[in-house]
Order: sequence, then C-alpha cells, then structure tokens
Amino acid sequence: QVQLVESGGGLVQAGGSLRLSCAASGRTFSNYNMGWFRQAPGQERSFVAAIARSGGSTSTADSVKGRFTISRDNAKNTVYLQMDSLKPEDTAVYFCAAAGGNGTPWRPVHYDYWGQGTQVTVSS
Repeated sequence: QVQLVESGGGLVQAGGSLRLSCAASGRTFSNYNMGWFRQAPGQERSFVAAIARSGGSTSTADSVKGRFTISRDNAKNTVYLQMDSLKPEDTAVYFCAAAGGNGTPWRPVHYDYWGQGTQVTVSS
C-alpha cells in the first residue's frame, strides 16, 4: 500500500500562485510514476500533469502548460505541483496519484493509489 497526502491548497486571487505537495509513505516512492489530477464540481476527474519515477520525464495537460510545473524529490518522498498564473477555471479539488506500472499517465485508471485531495479556489 502507498499512502498519499496532499497539502498546499487554498484560496488565491487570479494571477496568483500556489504550490501543492503530495507526501507518500508505505513503499519505495521512486518505484512509482506520479500524477496530478483535478476535479471540479459536476465534472469528471481530469489529468493535470505526470512525472516519471526518476523525474526525468514529465507531461502536462494543454490547459495548464506553461503555467503549472510538476516535480518530485525522491529523497523526501514528495511530488509537487507549482501553479502560477492561476485562473478561476483552475478551481477544483486536486488529487495526486501513484502508478506502479507504465502506461498512459493521462488516464485515471493507470493509477493504483490516490490521495484524498486538496481544494484550490481561484477568485476573479
């Protein structure tokens, strides 16, 4: 089992920044590809960003490209999501997830473990 705990969410004005963290425990963190997803009320969970085990490869959704950056620190068992130039449409619950296998990181079914989520609210 892998336990994931997100933090860093909150209320921010449009144009502001937040950094989300996701702390992992339970198994060897560097064995897992990691991803961030978000879900707004009434909408499906959607892909935000993913990072490979070593941190050497990342992917980002077009909707956040150039504004959001995913990174990880395997020594600290933590994955981050730096969010800049936030927009009201970024308002959602943000989830981190861990995948033990290789596949399609933009699909939720690819992931084995999920955190409980952290709320991000961007005011206009």
